[in-house]
Amino acid sequence: MDRRERRQVVARIPIGGRPRGIQTAPDQRRVYVTRSDDQPNRQSDIDAILAIDVASRKIVATYHVGSDPEQFAITPDGRRLYASNEDGGTATAIDARSGRFLATLVVGIEPEGVAVSPNGRWAVVTSETSNSLSVIDTRSNKVAKNLLVDLRPRAAAFTPNGTKLFVTAEVGGTVTVIDGTSFETLATIPIAGGEGKPVGVVVSPDGKRAYVAGGRSSTVTVVDVATNKIVSVIPVGHRPWGVAISRDGRRVYTANGLSNTMSVIDTARGAVVATIAVGTQPWGVALVR
Repeated sequence: MDRRERRQVVARIPIGGRPRGIQTAPDQRRVYVTRSDDQPNRQSDIDAILAIDVASRKIVATYHVGSDPEQFAITPDGRRLYASNEDGGTATAIDARSGRFLATLVVGIEPEGVAVSPNGRWAVVTSETSNSLSVIDTRSNKVAKNLLVDLRPRAAAFTPNGTKLFVTAEVGGTVTVIDGTSFETLATIPIAGGEGKPVGVVVSPDGKRAYVAGGRSSTVTVVDVATNKIVSVIPVGHRPWGVAISRDGRRVYTANGLSNTMSVIDTARGAVVATIAVGTQPWGVALVR
């Protein structure tokens, strides 16, 4: 086993509030985490994105990005963050270095998932109550398009070449495949015959596979990107939500909210090779490579 892959908890960083979305900066020096309070429709100082220095494991910046930040994405150059504000029905663009507000954009109702295209041109936001996807032009910081997807969309992920976008729909039990340039729907993939509850999604670095966290189904569904067909289903812990993949594509990690664990999947074997006890109700997972 690689010595760097210790498969054990090495530190806990208190951040307060309710942590959810988590992402690693492109330069690997910071990890960003959203934090919100437990009072709907009320913005407080708790509502923020926190920047954690990887080397020191200390919070080095706090960015207040509107009410109830849910998820967010970082542009490939690391300069901007796009965050969804679930209570406000907006998306917020901020400068990742200074925390300065760049724009607030009206999107759908109860926005949740956020993804940025590999070329940095587009940011997309899913909205779970309006069952919609908003496409933001990052050059103008304006919403360029809104389109309907299946019921209660949760997360979104582009392929590495930006030609496809995968959007999960928890209530619809599907993954919608969307053209990454025209943003037209290409296919709809039922998960577990439409009975699955897909939430998180990630695409492998080689662009060949999409891995879909199944939420209440306690599985990860593997989709062939070229054919939009399901190739396997992997049992993991209870209620996997967030999902991440290693840079070499060899490992997939899921945050299992009801197991208080993280599952480690060997992608070549298509099986869980480790289960790691973590904090209570883990929601997201990000890798520092």
